[in-house]
Amino acid sequence: MTKNIAIVCGGNPGEYDISIGSANVVSKNLESKKYIGYQIVIKGGDWYYEKDGAKYPVDKNDFSLNFDGEKVIFDGVFNAIHGTPGEDGKLQGYFDMIGLPYTSANHATSGLTFNKHFCNRFVNSYGVKSANSLSFTRKDKVEKEEVIKSLGLPLFVKPAESGSSVGISKVNAETEFDEAVKNAFAEGERILIEEFIKGREIACGLVNRGNELIVFPLTEIVSKKDFFDYEAKYTAGLADEITPAEVTEEIEQDIKTLSTFLFREMDCKGFVRFDYILTENDFYFLEVNTIPGISEASIMPQMAKAYGISIGDFFSIALDNLFA
Repeated sequence: MTKNIAIVCGGNPGEYDISIGSANVVSKNLESKKYIGYQIVIKGGDWYYEKDGAKYPVDKNDFSLNFDGEKVIFDGVFNAIHGTPGEDGKLQGYFDMIGLPYTSANHATSGLTFNKHFCNRFVNSYGVKSANSLSFTRKDKVEKEEVIKSLGLPLFVKPAESGSSVGISKVNAETEFDEAVKNAFAEGERILIEEFIKGREIACGLVNRGNELIVFPLTEIVSKKDFFDYEAKYTAGLADEITPAEVTEEIEQDIKTLSTFLFREMDCKGFVRFDYILTENDFYFLEVNTIPGISEASIMPQMAKAYGISIGDFFSIALDNLFA
């Protein structure tokens, strides 16, 4: 018997279009004998399903639809929202309250991992290295000279809570600092300022299949811009993604082992991508994406393909977990 799946998408303006694109890919590749997908758009306070130009509002009391004269009850949710409210735990808390299973990590894990400042402190508590950083809220005075003296140049200024590199700037000169801080605060109440670590960006993707944890081949991300920013992530030709990454067997095993450890300690679920900076002598935790990009050209589907899993099977694994 087929199950009704709400493919939730949209969310915050910075990543809205990317989320819609991800949901389109999920819809196209769902296993039709098992799942019937409905793309549910969340745009501010409007939650709706759209078909043939007509919009059908979601009943938020039980997350259902009245469509074609019938009430559609969902069996599960495929979470395709990058950023808030789908990646920071807000939507997960709502689904928990109404008892609807979803593909991503729970509200507590999502809240922790989405906040880069809190997440870094969490991984540091296990002895995992990350870039030296300073964090400020809007109420704090950001002393430019002191920050630069402490962290050096270049450095990165980023919102503590954002995805797809929205609001992130690389500051190469002191004259660029104030504008970078302004751009970061435009995305949230807290910012993170990090030292620059010269190295290679390596991604490790994982997905749980029931109690089994599949670890995909590593990917090296080579941006053709100054760093892997929003434009480089979503503009064809501005970044190379090399799968499998050309690293030593020892480094590969170390990164996979650490990612497996963090996946379990953070209580992650579904498909997750951990990013690191690999230097000549060591590697540093960069961030974790609990809802990474899932277009056919995105890194996670590329990893799955290299492992031998098609994009349709990849989505089925995430959904099958809900009903195991």
